This record gives sequence, structure tokens and C-alpha cells, in this order.
Amino acid sequence: MPEGHVTHRIVKDHTPLLTGRQVHVSSPQGRFAADAALVDGQVLDKIEAYGKHLFYWWANGLVGHVHLGLIGKYRVALAPDAAVLGQVRMRLQTDLATIDLMGPMTCALISPEDRDAVAAGLGPDPLRRDAKAAVAIERMAKSKQPIGQLLLDQKVMAGVGNVFRAEALYVASIDPRRPGRDCSADELRAVWDTLVAMLRKGVKDNKIITIDRSEFAVPKGPTKRGETTYVYHRDICLRCGTPVQIAELGGRACYYCPTCQPR
Repeated sequence: MPEGHVTHRIVKDHTPLLTGRQVHVSSPQGRFAADAALVDGQVLDKIEAYGKHLFYWWANGLVGHVHLGLIGKYRVALAPDAAVLGQVRMRLQTDLATIDLMGPMTCALISPEDRDAVAAGLGPDPLRRDAKAAVAIERMAKSKQPIGQLLLDQKVMAGVGNVFRAEALYVASIDPRRPGRDCSADELRAVWDTLVAMLRKGVKDNKIITIDRSEFAVPKGPTKRGETTYVYHRDICLRCGTPVQIAELGGRACYYCPTCQPR
């Protein structure tokens, strides 16, 4: 599932192509057709990212809600009328581009109040300017759940996924199985700060690179899983060479180094 840096990068890339313009909205697949008709021809005021959620604010007061889920993705063509390829749930067309959405978990029109309700159920998003780190830190500090599980809980912190949780805990030298309440305030703050830095870097690079470039060389061009991380999807720890272990937390495999992250 795409992590939070992906949604924020989508906002960055799509905003100049869509916002402040009349947008032709359609659903070639048909499943979004009724909602598309309600905003077809409207001006798109802004696109907002909150964790793994995207919100499209239309001039007529409606809000588009998209969650990519496991297989959702966008395809961008810098042409106003590109050919339809595959099962396109939502098509957004301006005089600059055609943007197709395929396979999302959620694609619907909602009210601003509904958008607020979605956001109210989420924890702070480390990439948002209005994020309150203290809220996420307090929720982790009060919990008996393992810290590796808490980081995947979108009610604790929005936007963090499997790669970033493993890498942030590695950098902070915290065993992912340790209960949140057994971590010090300084440790929890370090996890938050590390995630902020990693996610921002993910937006900038448009990929996940968590290793320190001053310490390790980053492969040029396309990379495979595990080539730009310390422990995630690696057999041995990049720094100490200890065999990487896996803990099942939050329904996902969390990679960690038992030497660099002592319990």
C-alpha cells in the first residue's frame, strides 16, 4: 500500500495541472459516473493530502475522496484527451493534462463535514504543517501495544506504512516489539522526527531512500526493494551484518536488527 509520501507527492505533481481550472470529470469504467456528473465542468480549488487519503475540493462545495488502497494508482498524460487504457474509475481532464485513476479502494464524492469526519479519525500526519507531534507521542506513550504495531495504526499517526516504520525504528535503535509505554519521551520524539525527515525525503525523491547518503552509496537509476534501506527487506543489517529478524506486528512483517535494536 502506498505510504504517506506518495499522496503528498501526488498533490505536488497534480496541483499545477488541475487546480484553478475547469475540469472535465468522467468515469470510463462507469462505477464513478453518477458522482462524476455532479462535478463535471467545475473548477477544482485544491487537492489535499492527509495521511493516505486524498481530498479534492470542488468550487461547488463537494469534496472528492480517494484512498488508493493496495492497487490504486494514477496515470498522467500531458495531453487534454489521451486514450483510455484499462479500467479507469475516474478521469480528470484539463487543457493541460489527462489524469486517470485506476483500482482505488475509495473514490467518492462527500461533503466537507464528511471529510472532517474522516480526518478526525486519523492521527497527526507528519507531512502536514498542522501536525501536532505531541498528540501522536501521547497516544504511543499510553499504549501497551508494541511500538511497531502503533506506527501502522492510522489513528495514532497518519501516513506511515511498513517500510517507514521499520526504518524509523531502526534509526532510533528501538526494538519494534517494545510496548509504546515502555519507550521514553525522548525516544518517541526521535521516532516522530525521524519519520518527518524520511517522509519529506520520500516526497522529494519520489521514492523511498532511508539510508544516509554520506554513509552508504545509493544505487543510480531504478532500485529494488532492500537496496535503499537499512533493514527493510534485507537479509542482514546494512551496518553491522547481523541477520535481520522479522516480527509480525499489525498484520505485517516488521524487519529489525536484534543487535542495533536491542530489546
